[in-house]
Amino acid sequence: MEQSYFYGTGKRKTAIAAVRLYPGNGQVTINGKAVAEVFPRLALQVAIQQPFTVTETQGKFNVVAKVQGGGVSAQADAVAHGIARALVQSSEELRPLLRRTTLLTRDARIKERKKYGLKRARKAPQYTKR
Repeated sequence: MEQSYFYGTGKRKTAIAAVRLYPGNGQVTINGKAVAEVFPRLALQVAIQQPFTVTETQGKFNVVAKVQGGGVSAQADAVAHGIARALVQSSEELRPLLRRTTLLTRDARIKERKKYGLKRARKAPQYTKR
């Protein structure tokens, strides 16, 4: 039995997206809702569509994504990362193109933990000599 979809896991900060690409007309569903409902900002919607724009596959796949954790921006980037990985699974020839546009690179910048004796991760209290 052949699989009816292509799968990709996208991550950014603490957001994790499980993305499935089904052959279709370009409909994007995130957590059971339309993309405009979950991400009202146009910049985030464009970020999600970027893997399709780069590979010229707009309107060829329906996206069904489940995303959790992180903020809105991190979630949008996680979905884009998942779409890029799923596109590579669908066609290996797209890998160099997506790699060149850094869409396959996992952005590993997460918040650094706070250390004891400091105000934040690295900010120290003001030094007094006397």
